[in-house]
Amino acid sequence: MFKPILAVSDGFRPIWNAFVNEWGDDEELPQYLALSDLARYISKLVSESRTQELSDIFEVIERWHLEGDDYVREAVTVGILENLQNINVVGSDVPDQVQKLLLPESKSQWAKINEFWETGKLISE
Repeated sequence: MFKPILAVSDGFRPIWNAFVNEWGDDEELPQYLALSDLARYISKLVSESRTQELSDIFEVIERWHLEGDDYVREAVTVGILENLQNINVVGSDVPDQVQKLLLPESKSQWAKINEFWETGKLISE
């Protein structure tokens, strides 16, 4: 799942390598933890205004939403987008800035998360 991100983000590679070193002996890597790491890395990129790398990462996130299987689509929505909305994870300025960078399907999923947190109900597909 992470190969496309590693292809567009050299800066995330050391974070990924540390993750694999820590969890590599497990039968399955806890992907959600790595997605949280990616959300925090995206937050750092936002604070540093690294727009090209952000653009490349959000293109991968969009592809995951459009082309991923059910697990990948849910993992990206919950593991990245939801974390990017959580000011306790990324800081108070990041969600508004991230929302401007989202591509159409990611933006739709972002809205569904917001709706769920505001109303407790999921937006219909």
